[in-house]
Amino acid sequence: MRFQKMKLSNIDTILHRADQLVRKTGCRDPEAIADYLGITIMESGFRKQKGIYLVIEKYPYIFISSGMEDAMRRVVLMHEIGHDRLHRDRAAIFQDCDLFANVFDEENIMEFEANLFAAQVLLPDASMLDFIRRGMSSEEIARAMKTDINLVAFKADEMKRRGIDLRRQDHDSRFLR
Repeated sequence: MRFQKMKLSNIDTILHRADQLVRKTGCRDPEAIADYLGITIMESGFRKQKGIYLVIEKYPYIFISSGMEDAMRRVVLMHEIGHDRLHRDRAAIFQDCDLFANVFDEENIMEFEANLFAAQVLLPDASMLDFIRRGMSSEEIARAMKTDINLVAFKADEMKRRGIDLRRQDHDSRFLR
């Protein structure tokens, strides 16, 4: 999904909420943030999906596929925390419907928003720009920031949208499938 499909005010609001969470918690570590927010993380034997956020009996849970590499685990956890911060009111709806197949659709606005939230928390602008100025590739930046290359490209596109002089990055919008 491209940024022009969303209102800029919505994007700016999501970025602001992500920045507020970092200020409030004093960190960018998804496990520590989930703990701070009272979200229970449960390992799961998912075969296809990497994670899911649900509210069960008013308690928030992230079910995450076990055995993922640390970098992807961080991305998935922060993505699901994004759902908590942005879509909590809709999370309980999924329990009673057969919508799981559609949750990871690349055109799903909630998935785009959760990716945007995750990128803003995990990849601070200053660090991204520092690595770019040093001439690091997207792969090197992803390794240095303990994240996925697609999230780095996604973040670079978002920074470009805000007027930072970067070239467009190709990325797989379905990388969390």
